[in-house]
Amino acid sequence: MPTERFTFPGHDGHALAARLDLPEGPHLATALMAHCFTCGKDIAAARRISARLAGMGIAVLRFDFTGLGHSEGEFANTSFTSNVEDLLAAARALSDRGMPPGLLIGHSLGGAAALRAAPQMDRVKAVVTIGAPFDPGHVTKNFGWALGRIAYNGVAEVTLGQQKIKIGRAFLEDVKAARLEPALAEMKQALLILHAPRDDVVGIDNATRIFTAARHPKSFVTLDDADHLLSRPEDADYAAGVAAAWAARYLDLRAPAPPPGAPEGVTRVSEADSDGFLQDVQVGRHHIRADEPVGYGGTARGLTPYQLVAAGLGACTSMTIRMYARRKGVALSHVAVDVTHDRVHAQDARAPTVTLDRFTRLIRLEGALSPEDRAKLLEIANKCPVHKTLESSAEIVTKLAPAAEAVTP
Repeated sequence: MPTERFTFPGHDGHALAARLDLPEGPHLATALMAHCFTCGKDIAAARRISARLAGMGIAVLRFDFTGLGHSEGEFANTSFTSNVEDLLAAARALSDRGMPPGLLIGHSLGGAAALRAAPQMDRVKAVVTIGAPFDPGHVTKNFGWALGRIAYNGVAEVTLGQQKIKIGRAFLEDVKAARLEPALAEMKQALLILHAPRDDVVGIDNATRIFTAARHPKSFVTLDDADHLLSRPEDADYAAGVAAAWAARYLDLRAPAPPPGAPEGVTRVSEADSDGFLQDVQVGRHHIRADEPVGYGGTARGLTPYQLVAAGLGACTSMTIRMYARRKGVALSHVAVDVTHDRVHAQDARAPTVTLDRFTRLIRLEGALSPEDRAKLLEIANKCPVHKTLESSAEIVTKLAPAAEAVTP
């Protein structure tokens, strides 16, 4: 996944550090991500979600709010309102690059900021919140004993997770006063709410209140037993997959014309998880995943390579049969093809140790078909182009792409 680093001016002119994760293939849409409270753009969940979306052709900008991560400024001088302004500044930075965001994603308090900012983003078509609070002021419960000190001294240092940050009185007062009802009533974008029932940081009731206050179109999907930070890779992966599939209804994900010599376009396969074998498979706007079974070091979150080959054979067989039946007026009401793959010993006395790949097709034909019809359709199945390709030799030309410039954290 190519990544471009740059900075842009935040709400008060301080340089905010950003990462723009780009698809390796065609750029079909752009998303803007707002991270959770004090987390930063490089939190594991943000990286995973961004990588999954980039694998689907959606570029993602994630950035550090003022005073956090690699961004300039003092967090103690920020507020919830300034976070919203930083988010709007990020959208402008993308628009200046000719990549206006069509999808807005916010995690936790970043989700609340996304809801507040969305009515001011005319180019955004869809908004996704993950574990977002209905009442932004809920974050104050994390400050505990420091609330009195903040009120008295104007600022205090608190520990959230494993980091120490300074919280100012302005932030405290602003976040307590923040209300999302006006923004939700004004929002024209489609809304997807992702929330875990067992979220012990932002309770599930927040999702209910956001859903109730929002206008249609709106959707809610549970994240089952995920934690608030989506710390498990499979939870972040699931959230990204759901968000991308849902957003495709509202974004223009039309792929560019295929390059010369590749009439069906480029099938691009890229790693989705370098620790295992999960792969993103992208062809235009279409996306699937490939993986290996758990027993072979994978996570079983996608089809195996041979299952993908079998799927191509099965699909081509079914399409070929349907095409013939439609053209000849054969009363075929339904066709289904089961394909299995195995490695078998070749029946060749000269090379008894050689094994061959065997694909077995079980074809089910339904309709008012005569024995002659069924026999003819079986004959036609063997004329499927993928069948012919697998039975004959195919030329595979392999080239090495130029080395890409490495991007450091």
